[in-house]
Amino acid sequence: MRFDLDLPKWKWPFYVARHPFEGFEDVRWKKAYHSKVALLIILVFFIVNVCARLMTGFIYQTVFDKIFNVVPIFSSSILIFFIWVVGNWSLCTLFDGEGKMNEIMCVSAYALVPYIISQIIYILASNVLTRQEGTILVLINYIGLVWSGVLLISAMKAVHQYTMPKTILAMIFSVVAMVIIVLVLILLVSLFQQVVMFVYSIITELMYRFSL
Repeated sequence: MRFDLDLPKWKWPFYVARHPFEGFEDVRWKKAYHSKVALLIILVFFIVNVCARLMTGFIYQTVFDKIFNVVPIFSSSILIFFIWVVGNWSLCTLFDGEGKMNEIMCVSAYALVPYIISQIIYILASNVLTRQEGTILVLINYIGLVWSGVLLISAMKAVHQYTMPKTILAMIFSVVAMVIIVLVLILLVSLFQQVVMFVYSIITELMYRFSL
């Protein structure tokens, strides 16, 4: 393990991307968690997802929106990311994990770097390659996904100080926790809408009666 590393804040995400197995251990022991860098990566992750919807080559577009709506992209990127952070933190607290919420957020964001890079390449290449060359885009996409997946596993293992089997198990249960959180959020939103409609109906009724 290399304790002599003294990298600038912005270089750590690229360092762990090149060293997927020992990189996050270095981050942990050097306490090289940087919230601003992590938040910037999350913002870029969101922007890249928006660009993928708007700027992907026409022949590779799978969704054609008459009116562009940013809410689904926000929900499938930033919202899901933070639900992952909360779900993983809440579950790993029970599993004796050592990671704090800020640390989980940072290392999870660092793990997104290969995926972001692959998506940028995908967007640019989709405007140049023909349909017959689409296999190259599929390969680019899978490389980014697998690389980020490996980084995320390594990140969770390092930040919680788990064994590999326990890391995989914790991540599976974290996904289950995410599903539960989403269901609870949907129920809360539905309940809030019903309360708003109830209050609105009461106010409307009172205004009608006082106007008579």
